[in-house]
Amino acid sequence: MSAERPDSPSHDHPLPVPVPAGRRRSSAWWARAARPSWPPLPLVLMLRAAVGMAVPLVLGHLFHRLDLGIFAGLGAMHATMNDRVEPTRLRAPRIAGSLLCSALGMLIGASLQEYGVGAPVAGLVLTAVAFASGALSATGPRGSAAGMLLLVSAALGSGMPTARPWWAAGPMMLAGAALVVVLGLPHLARRRRPYADPRNRALAAAYDALGRTLTDLGTPQGAKSRQVLTARLNQVQDLLPPARARESERGLRLRRMYEAGLTATEAATGLLWAWRPVPPRVAAVPGLLARAVERGGGEVEVPHWQPDTPSRRALDAALRAAADTVAGRESMLATATAPPPDPWRMRGRLLSRGSLRYGLRVALCIAVAEAATVWLPLSRSYWVPMTVAFVLKPDLGSVFLRAVSRSVGTVLGVAVTAAILSLTTDPWTLTLIAALCVALLPYATAAHYGLNTVVMTPMALVLLQLGGQSGAAEFWPRVLDTVLASAIVLLFGYLLWPERPRHRIEPRLVDATTALHAYLASVAGAGAEAVAQVWLRRTAYRALAEARQEVRNGLSEPPPTGRLAEQWLPATAALERLSGAVAAYAAQIRYGGRVPDPAEVERVRRALDGLTAAARAHRPPTRAAARPTGPHDPTRSALGRAADELETLLGS
Repeated sequence: MSAERPDSPSHDHPLPVPVPAGRRRSSAWWARAARPSWPPLPLVLMLRAAVGMAVPLVLGHLFHRLDLGIFAGLGAMHATMNDRVEPTRLRAPRIAGSLLCSALGMLIGASLQEYGVGAPVAGLVLTAVAFASGALSATGPRGSAAGMLLLVSAALGSGMPTARPWWAAGPMMLAGAALVVVLGLPHLARRRRPYADPRNRALAAAYDALGRTLTDLGTPQGAKSRQVLTARLNQVQDLLPPARARESERGLRLRRMYEAGLTATEAATGLLWAWRPVPPRVAAVPGLLARAVERGGGEVEVPHWQPDTPSRRALDAALRAAADTVAGRESMLATATAPPPDPWRMRGRLLSRGSLRYGLRVALCIAVAEAATVWLPLSRSYWVPMTVAFVLKPDLGSVFLRAVSRSVGTVLGVAVTAAILSLTTDPWTLTLIAALCVALLPYATAAHYGLNTVVMTPMALVLLQLGGQSGAAEFWPRVLDTVLASAIVLLFGYLLWPERPRHRIEPRLVDATTALHAYLASVAGAGAEAVAQVWLRRTAYRALAEARQEVRNGLSEPPPTGRLAEQWLPATAALERLSGAVAAYAAQIRYGGRVPDPAEVERVRRALDGLTAAARAHRPPTRAAARPTGPHDPTRSALGRAADELETLLGS
């Protein structure tokens, strides 16, 4: 019973930069793997999670149907694993999709137990469920959450004592999830306050990050600030669902303010690449815009200054357009409507080679786990396949790190549970402890996977204790079950699985180079392609952020995977600088009168093609492009300098 790492990009981490050889020992792979992040306390989610777990258990006690209360609490916990602070229009479908799969898995598992299906048949059924789970998990963050819960619940239902009647477990899980959804519904008082809207808060945070980026222009902190800015813009984009024909005035205004922020971000990215700072009073404008966004709008004065380069003139125009937009006035934003979602995208991913391959990977590990539960004397056979499902979740980072972290976390969690039960076994006290553990889940999930396991293990064991299904003597065997499951994943799903490399850096880099290709074409082109440039740029920045995160995941693994990830650092950094160069080039075209040079554009395209070919062939560049040490000469083409960097990187 673990939680997925939120797919919200607010958990984006800065790209580790190369350090001198003498200092690398302090950043060994094991140190990176053990280092937690320290996110702010998500108090709203924590309170919602505690109430969602406590209410079903309390009702179960009062009506002497704790068996039903436990399954309702389990559904509330699964809803908490997929809960976010976001509009109901996004939040409800996210939780509903995951919990429908969870309830389906529970019904499958409970039916196997109810009808006394033999171990071979049960193993085949769980293996088939594992294949479907793995294929669904590879389609994206939401598919990953739903696929994992499908398999986890099927494993739980096949082993833990069922409710009476046996089919009531699934509906009770849906009831517990519905409680969590209702607890998060906005009431009228919140609707009157713009800052209570998570979209306003996220947009204000994005403008604050833009202000920090402008403040750090021309300093070594600039790259990190831009990465945080990209993460904040990703978060806003995730909170703004596809536009509807009848969108509210507030929704339309939020979209316009977001698009204004995107335009200012392009100018800031170009200035960051060019090492061109701006006056402090100009850098303070995004912070004033953020405060106005929190209030739902308002006037913000942009100071008069003399921008002397194309990128500075682009920033001045973007800030003035943003001020007009926040104030509710029309502004000259040359942006196109956001591209609509592709209804065939999920189906295409589900039937893709990657999804089917990942389904086979999960199915193999579950088949081995089921064979182990048959041949080994395990008291709780469902714990092994359940752990395999958690460790193999594809969007939680390194499989190696998760396997080790889960084993260590389970040991600590069992020790905590044993200490608690040595002090009390009172059912009401254990109910309080279960609610407290679930309340800590949102924070622990964001901090570290191992900490998440430390929190969730006591909750799982306390629920078993409340149901009379376990005792303190059976807690330590759960450690052996977890170690066995982790070993199965490491051996069959990691070391022996025919996949090289064992991370997804190269595919992410291919996505990033493809997105940069399209962005460059829109800058060098004209017409409708140029109007849609804002979304092509957004796609490129997001793809670069995902590639950077994959590099970070790879650095937390032991050699040779960690060493290979480190070799891709220069290429990832070079692509990020290229995105800034293209932004600066766009400013030179719009505000500097520069005419696009087809030869320069072709040089960059060839370099991108070379980097794409190197990624597909698993050949990281052996050279590092020289980083700029001073401001860029505005009379020189930004694209030409970027082409020089890429050609140096590729050795051409």
